[in-house]
Amino acid sequence: MIYDFNMIKDLYSTLKNRQENARKSTGQPLTLTEKILFSHLSEEPSNFPERKKSYVYLEPDRVAMQDATAQMALLQFMSSGRKQVAVPSTVHCDHLIQAEIGARDDLTRANSENKEVYDILASVSNKYGLGFWKPGAGIIHQVVLENYAFPGGLMIGTDSHTPNAGGLGMLRSVSAGPMRSMSWQACPGS
Repeated sequence: MIYDFNMIKDLYSTLKNRQENARKSTGQPLTLTEKILFSHLSEEPSNFPERKKSYVYLEPDRVAMQDATAQMALLQFMSSGRKQVAVPSTVHCDHLIQAEIGARDDLTRANSENKEVYDILASVSNKYGLGFWKPGAGIIHQVVLENYAFPGGLMIGTDSHTPNAGGLGMLRSVSAGPMRSMSWQACPGS
C-alpha cells in the first residue's frame, strides 16, 4: 500500500487540538507552515519557540530520497545499528539517468553504467524496509505527488526534488547534511 491511511487519519485526528494550543500560545493566527509544523511536534514545548532561536523536535510523515543522494544517506543509516526505518521512506532512481538520445536508450545506458549503485540501493531498501522505485519507474517529483503527498503532511527530502508534495499542501524539508541543519520551506515556491 502506498498511502498509509491510518497514519494520515491519526495525524488529522490531532490537528485541531494541536493547532488551537499553538494559537493560544502565540495569541495570534497561524500561517499554514506554522500549523503544519506545530501539528508535527514530538512534544508540546514548555515555551513558545522563537524563530531562528529555538530548536524543536518534529515527527515527519515521510522521507523521500533520490538515487544520487540516497547513497550517502543510506550508508549513514546502515551504521546506525537500526533494523528498520522509523519513518516511511522511499528511494527513487531517476537522477543518475542522463537524457541524451531518447528515453529507452538513456535508461538502458543508465542501468548498465549504474548497475552497482542501483543494486546496492535496492538491497538496502529491501533490508531496512524502504520503498524502492527502480530506474524508469517515475520521476521523484511526480511519484511523490501522486503516491505519498497529502494536505498537512511533513516530508524530509534529500534535495530540492521533493517540492511537488506542496501541490497537495504538504510541507517539506531539504536536509543539508546532518539532520540538525535543515531549511524548511512551504511548498511550492516559498
